[in-house]
Amino acid sequence: MVNIIELFFDETPNAKVVKERVTFGTSGHRGRATERTFNAAHIIAITQAVVDYRTEAGYQGPIFLGYDTHALSKPAWECALRVLAANKVQVLIEKDCGITATPLVSHAILQHNHLPGAALADGLIITPSHNPPEDGGIKYNLSHGGPADTETTKWIELRANAYLLRQLSDISLVPLEQALADAKEYDFTAQYVAQLGNVVDMAAIQKANLTLGVDPMGGTALPVWQAVVELYGLNLEVVNTSIDARFNFMPPDHDGKIRMDCSSADAMANLLKIKDRFDIAFGNDPDADRHGIVDANGLMNPNHFLAVCVDYLISHRPEWDSTLKIGKTLVSSSMIDRVVASHQRELYEVPVGFKWFVDGLYDGWLAFGGEESAGASLLTRDGQAWSTDKDGIALCLLAAEITAVTGKTPSEYYRSLTERFGEPFYKRVDTACTAEEKAAFKKLSAESITETTLAGDPITAVLVNAPGNGATIGGLKVTTENGWFAARPSGTESLYKVYAESFKGSQHLDDLIESATALLSSVLKS
Repeated sequence: MVNIIELFFDETPNAKVVKERVTFGTSGHRGRATERTFNAAHIIAITQAVVDYRTEAGYQGPIFLGYDTHALSKPAWECALRVLAANKVQVLIEKDCGITATPLVSHAILQHNHLPGAALADGLIITPSHNPPEDGGIKYNLSHGGPADTETTKWIELRANAYLLRQLSDISLVPLEQALADAKEYDFTAQYVAQLGNVVDMAAIQKANLTLGVDPMGGTALPVWQAVVELYGLNLEVVNTSIDARFNFMPPDHDGKIRMDCSSADAMANLLKIKDRFDIAFGNDPDADRHGIVDANGLMNPNHFLAVCVDYLISHRPEWDSTLKIGKTLVSSSMIDRVVASHQRELYEVPVGFKWFVDGLYDGWLAFGGEESAGASLLTRDGQAWSTDKDGIALCLLAAEITAVTGKTPSEYYRSLTERFGEPFYKRVDTACTAEEKAAFKKLSAESITETTLAGDPITAVLVNAPGNGATIGGLKVTTENGWFAARPSGTESLYKVYAESFKGSQHLDDLIESATALLSSVLKS
């Protein structure tokens, strides 16, 4: 493996080359030092652009700065710290310069900004999430604690690329020693862990004395879980305490790559081998914004667990107002739709991306927001904002609460839902496409679809905007009474993704995908 840290500092991106510019996707800017897409220059430019944005937005409070366990994260964190100190921005960092999970940064921002008279604070998190060891990433969270919206990231992206074009000539940095001396320590872990009882029934978990296991997958969740054991005395074993920037302890994912994806059975193989030692077990990705739930039946499908969470929370949060909405992305399972409807609650369906849930969680009208890729967050038990970014730790503990309170493991609970609402079959298929076909997705409208049936059933809706907030979905969703498909182009690869679900069985699911592929082939070429 090449020395990616040396390349991080030595390789200089060429801002005139499109792929080497700063580009914010749904989870910030990500890249690799070897490809000149994640280098010191990118971090310096992005951080200075964030400083400029803070000035424009009137932020005068501190910035919470965290990083995860990827090899490039600490060097990038140091670069950001040097820029922030040069701009006289007060920076709050974990004590002893420690690693910091994404939900802890979000929670800290909210805690600070709720203080009377507090100047607005925000956050930067250096992480590529579950991506391979050689990857790097950085994301920006606003004063509401959640990921920056598209308008904000576009502003930062343009400003950062302007700095790159000028070869950072107008950006100042201070020495690292001075930046560290200027930063203020903040005990993210202690603050977060002490308040977990506000969002999850920790007393019920303690009383049930469940045998619990957790694999932090070499990430930022490790010190959090260790603190949870110490403070709450749970019968919880941290099965892997290794921190290794190469993630050598990880089994390969389905494609042979090392990827710390807690929603992948291949990546979670280490925990699955010992699942029978526990009543319930969990996994988190390196920045702990995702959750993986394991019980006697194996690793739960993320869609299944979201449906369980929704049904349980509506039934076991009496303090929550009945007008609170339940959020899901439009490619998440329709089982959630059926559960929400059975409780006479309102569904809030949005495009792909957790950022669409942030305002609702922050303002307290959205009780829960979850996406199909195992990311979710929820309000506190008395209906206040907890974390407006994805919180994999709270969701793992919620799985323990569900088992403690109902006596059912999450997979047993899900089976009871299928008995009530039917069993869905769900699949995602990637299809290669041309640049012209990807561009054609942006031109699609409901009128683009002239067919009246899909896989033998009448089409009930054709969507290019999400029903919850009216935002464009960047693709298409077609529904019937018994199933649906959604398609959207990849932001990084020459392909489009087709998500499909059927309540009529696996054969009907295959028929749905076949019909969807034929339909898309026709409309994208017309």
